[in-house]
Amino acid sequence: MTEDRDAILTQLPARLKEARRGQGLSLDAVAKLSGVSRSMVSQIERGESSPTIATLWNLTRALQVDFAGLLDGAAAPSQIEVWRDRQLPTIDNLGKGCRIRILSPPEMAGRHEVYDLVMDTGAVLDSQPHRRGAREHLTVVEGRVDLTSADAHESLAAGDTARYPADVPHKISATGGPARVFLVVQDS
Repeated sequence: MTEDRDAILTQLPARLKEARRGQGLSLDAVAKLSGVSRSMVSQIERGESSPTIATLWNLTRALQVDFAGLLDGAAAPSQIEVWRDRQLPTIDNLGKGCRIRILSPPEMAGRHEVYDLVMDTGAVLDSQPHRRGAREHLTVVEGRVDLTSADAHESLAAGDTARYPADVPHKISATGGPARVFLVVQDS
């Protein structure tokens, strides 16, 4: 039993770190999601501290990994997370005539956000500057849109993609009919 316990304690730091990196999460993100301090997460990953069962449980929940599998070394089954159309969160009160479906997971907010914008004829999504260095990547799926980022203006049709600074005032307008846009926001 002592050998098993020692093996678990030896492998646990690397498994937690691997799970965190596999999710693309920083130490700060894991701390926020788990309620475990950043310094404690770091100490556990370096093998300098042994977590309590409660701490380990909070970390595994935040990292979306199997508690038992983490301890016994069994490979976790691959997972496909599916959100059906009716389950996706939407924003209907931002912009005029816009329905914004949020496609990215909540833990990616502020880092890498993905949206599906469904715009009525004449709809406008007029955005204030995001955080310094923020960028948006927009692909028109259906219809036509006019895009403004600071003083730059472009007209885009279905299939066109634009990349532009989002740390300045920027605006997307549906022109000539309804439009659908796939939007990725980085570092907002």
